[in-house]
Amino acid sequence: MSDPSRRSGPVVIEYEAHDAPSPSEAPPVPEAELPQGAAMQQIVQIGTRRPSRLSKWFWSLLGALIGFVVSVAAYDFVSGLISRNPYLGGIALGLTGLFLLVLLAIALREWLGFARLRRLDHIQHAAAGALANADLVAAHKVAAQIEHLYKDRPELSWGLARLAERQGEVMDADGVLGLIEVDVLAPLDEAARTEIESAARQVATVTAIVPLALADVVAALTANMRMVRRIADIYGGRAGTLGSWRLMRTVIAHLVATGAVAVGDDLIGSVAGGGILSKVSRRFGEGVINGALTARVGVAALEVCRPLAFTARKKPSVTGIIQRALTGLFGSNGS
Repeated sequence: MSDPSRRSGPVVIEYEAHDAPSPSEAPPVPEAELPQGAAMQQIVQIGTRRPSRLSKWFWSLLGALIGFVVSVAAYDFVSGLISRNPYLGGIALGLTGLFLLVLLAIALREWLGFARLRRLDHIQHAAAGALANADLVAAHKVAAQIEHLYKDRPELSWGLARLAERQGEVMDADGVLGLIEVDVLAPLDEAARTEIESAARQVATVTAIVPLALADVVAALTANMRMVRRIADIYGGRAGTLGSWRLMRTVIAHLVATGAVAVGDDLIGSVAGGGILSKVSRRFGEGVINGALTARVGVAALEVCRPLAFTARKKPSVTGIIQRALTGLFGSNGS
């Protein structure tokens, strides 16, 4: 017979209760790191990096030593060949002379490139002085320099003729400089903006599509060098290889000086759409950022190479350039 004190049924075990955490107390989901435009940031670092004095001496002495060894070896080779066979020695001597002529032509081209860049710089300073001092005579001198600079450009013949007709009617310096901007420099500004848009589109496309390591850095460096060189050519400052590299360093220095190399501002997030696009594809976001920074480099190159600063005409907007360059590439409106 069973014990009546033992009852069947559920057993309740009492335990000390703990307050369960509320969903509102849960930590927020970390935001994905925004793209930083690594390729363009590396290019800026390369452009602003200054070699030490010791490295300059090293490369200078190494170049001098290699040149000396090559010269002595070439002399021994040609003189020895002439003593053995005058005909073959004459051919070797002629080829050596042609090679030296080519080197001289390259050096002359580089010197002319630097001279053209210095001429643009001189006109810039003269125009700035005429505007600051309200010097009408100096403004007319700047107009004469502009006419001499672009006299062989058929596409600017109408603007130069209109400038020659109207500048006598203007009685102040800023008016004369404004005529130069509107009549002569306007088509050059449009051509330069087209180059910037093309370079930004190319850099953004390569960064977004090509998955190879360092491919975006190489593409960005190549496209930016070509863009800066083309902008200088548009404004009459065509430079050689060394001149293009020096111009690129000048442009990047201008960017650093004006603080236009930062990524975390209104341009990247709201206009280019880099943050939104990076949630879909990290590489697409990087492409937008690199394209935006390329556009900034282009605008800086335009300011450095343009004979006159923007006063009568509005400087091209980086926002507008990016919107036009990337429209249809990552979306219907650049995002």
